Amino acid sequence: MTIEFARTHHRPGSLIPTDPGKPYFIEKGAGDRAHLFGDLFTVYAGGPQTENTFNFFTCEGPKGDIIPAHSHPDTYEVFFLTQGAVRLFVEDTEGEQYEKLLTAGDFGFVPKNCPHAYRIERHHSQIVGVAAGPGGTFERFFETLGTPTDEPGLPQRPFIPEREKFATVPQTYDVTFLPDHKWRTGTPDA
Repeated sequence: MTIEFARTHHRPGSLIPTDPGKPYFIEKGAGDRAHLFGDLFTVYAGGPQTENTFNFFTCEGPKGDIIPAHSHPDTYEVFFLTQGAVRLFVEDTEGEQYEKLLTAGDFGFVPKNCPHAYRIERHHSQIVGVAAGPGGTFERFFETLGTPTDEPGLPQRPFIPEREKFATVPQTYDVTFLPDHKWRTGTPDA
C-alpha cells in the first residue's frame, strides 16, 4: 500500500484518526470492524497512524474451516491468542511446513514471504494480530475483501467473497493468495 493511499483512506464513522502523531483511545470492540468468512476483524491502528510501519487488529471467530493459504511478500505477521484455540500453518522459504495449535497466551510469528493459513479450533477464539514490514500495512484488506460492519458480533452467516475479488487485493495490500497450496502437515482438512 502506498502512503498516499493510506492517508487518504478513512472509513466514515471511524474512531481512528487519519493523521499520525496524535494520541487516541478506542474502547473494547469499537475499532473499524469487518466481516470476512465467519470472522469479525477489528482494526485499532494501521498505516495512517503509524506512518505505514505496522497495524494492530483482532480477529474473533467460531470454530470453522481453514482460511485460504496466502503470503505477504514484504510483511511480517504475528499471531497472539487471547482466548480459545487456533491452529497455525506456516511454510518457510525452504519449503518446510510447520503446524502449531496456539491457545490463550501463545504466540506465532510468520516471516515475510512465507505461505500461511489458520483454522479456528474452538468457538469464541480471539487472535491479536500485528503486521509490519517494508510492504506497508494491510489493515484495510479485511473490509475490502470482506464487508465493513457496525455490528459488534460475528456475522449471522459467513461472508464469502466472490472468487474474482481475491485477485484485486495483492497490489494494494501485500497479500498473495495461493489457491493451489497444499499443507502436508498431516492434519485433516488442511
